[in-house]
Amino acid sequence: MNTQNQDYKNIPGWGMDIDPDNEPTYPIKNYTGDDHNRSNYEKAEQQPVNIELLKSNERPQPSVVFGTSVPPSGLSGAIRRYAFKHSEDRYRHWIPLILADRVNALEGIIEDVKKGTFPDIVKERGWKSEFRYNPVNMIGKAAITLALGGLVIKYLCKRK
Repeated sequence: MNTQNQDYKNIPGWGMDIDPDNEPTYPIKNYTGDDHNRSNYEKAEQQPVNIELLKSNERPQPSVVFGTSVPPSGLSGAIRRYAFKHSEDRYRHWIPLILADRVNALEGIIEDVKKGTFPDIVKERGWKSEFRYNPVNMIGKAAITLALGGLVIKYLCKRK
């Protein structure tokens, strides 16, 4: 697929964070009189930062807009804070973020149970549908999970 011929200007908000002074094609590009007009548009107003906002250490300014529905909290928030201390080109940034997502899911289940709402994990994970439409794969996954769980338990019992 040739992406050079696609017109990205039709995408709403395209280039919202563009820095007009940063022109990486400077010595090579043949300039026309209209080169910098691509960044002459009414920029969105900065969303007020009234929650804890984790941002990349490669970008000093916060994004113009960002989500506010789930600010970092608990153990998953601590893991995310650790991740954002490191550069985005390191595993020390991305692996903790993946772990924080898993921890946040468990925190959500614990919070639901505290409120008296017990999650229907079979339905939410789609196990009923998978067993109905793909029973061989479902049984295979269950067998592997049980085998690995048994090995972990056996290992932990032997250590004591």
